[in-house]
Amino acid sequence: MNFPVFSAGQVELFFLILIRVSTILAMIPILGDRTTPLRVKGGLSILVTALVLPFVEPPAAAADDLFSLGLRMGGEVFIGIILGFAGRLLFAGIQMAGQLVGFQMGFAIVNVIDPVTSGQVSIIAEFQYMLAGLLFLAVDGHHTMIQAVSESYRVLPVLGFHVTGDLVQNLVALSRNLFVIAAKISAPIVVALLCANVGLGLVARTVPQINIFIVGFPLQIAIGLIGIGLTMPLFLHLTAGLFSNLPAEMGLLLRAM
Repeated sequence: MNFPVFSAGQVELFFLILIRVSTILAMIPILGDRTTPLRVKGGLSILVTALVLPFVEPPAAAADDLFSLGLRMGGEVFIGIILGFAGRLLFAGIQMAGQLVGFQMGFAIVNVIDPVTSGQVSIIAEFQYMLAGLLFLAVDGHHTMIQAVSESYRVLPVLGFHVTGDLVQNLVALSRNLFVIAAKISAPIVVALLCANVGLGLVARTVPQINIFIVGFPLQIAIGLIGIGLTMPLFLHLTAGLFSNLPAEMGLLLRAM
């Protein structure tokens, strides 16, 4: 039985590809969460690397010394971090929207442990995060992220990372969109709760005999839950649109690098 013989250049190229692939898979939503076993992440990284390897050209110019090679390998890590960061920001905006809604409903202390971040988040934020994760899988968002691995080598070759002004501007724009996403998703429910608070304030001034705290808390919770149910089609539409625009945003980041 003859075993395949790999040259030193092929082994080096394999590890360079593995660095970028493993970083992307460790950063993307769902697959890169802490709840995903490390064996699954490692096995998937090696599998994707082996599939991509025949289609990747080796670097045009080798590094002169270990220091420059280390810097360029660090660039491969940054490529994976930046691409995964684009997907993470969408989920962060959705979770922030849930935090805003939960705070306005009076759920500021009704928190649960988020298994992804190991921190306490509002129960509404966790509900919307899990719903967005299911929608992400339903629209094949995880396939899009894995496809971005192969597309990254078509646009950006191995050891070809460069920090440019366009890259910084695109990252700032993505960070700004986090707050825009949170505002769009939470705006209808927050406005409804704000109107309810204004109405309760007027009632408290005109009818002082009513205990506004006993009436207000159940009313806010009811309005919030009803608002979440009524705005669910809007939530699904906005979230699906965000996931469909993800490949274009990643393409802009790759070209900027």
